[in-house]
Amino acid sequence: MGVSALEPLNLDAAGMKLAIVAARFNEHITKPLVEGALEKITELGGSDVAVYWVPGAFEIPLIAKEVTAKADAVICVGAIVRGDTAHFEYVAGPCADACAQISVDTGVPIAFGVLTTNTEQQAFDRCGGSEGNKGAEAAATAIEMVQLLRALRGGSRESM
Repeated sequence: MGVSALEPLNLDAAGMKLAIVAARFNEHITKPLVEGALEKITELGGSDVAVYWVPGAFEIPLIAKEVTAKADAVICVGAIVRGDTAHFEYVAGPCADACAQISVDTGVPIAFGVLTTNTEQQAFDRCGGSEGNKGAEAAATAIEMVQLLRALRGGSRESM
């Protein structure tokens, strides 16, 4: 067996069925994340996208799992901003863990664009501000993972 590596991909979302699961809580932050994801998908040639709004980040994994039956990849976006209560700890970790587990269990890429920040300003910086748009980055990640999985699943074991 020789050494080989898949080259970095030219991202192309054409023909992909993508889903975005977005938390309505902190909508002033999550709406720009969704817009960034949609713009990136369109920029990369995608057009088959469904957006599902859920009440908050804690509800994202359930709907993400449900739509894996229909989507090539799921992009999860939300905003969990640390506050004065333990809410952050009870939501951020379980949301991330569940999304990762869904991806492993289903074999469908789940791109995690849920912001977990200490301040609202940090969240604004990441939904189109000085730190870019993490929704757009999550969309690009989802598209890249679909392409990589298609390449791996389409090849024989000898050419792995």
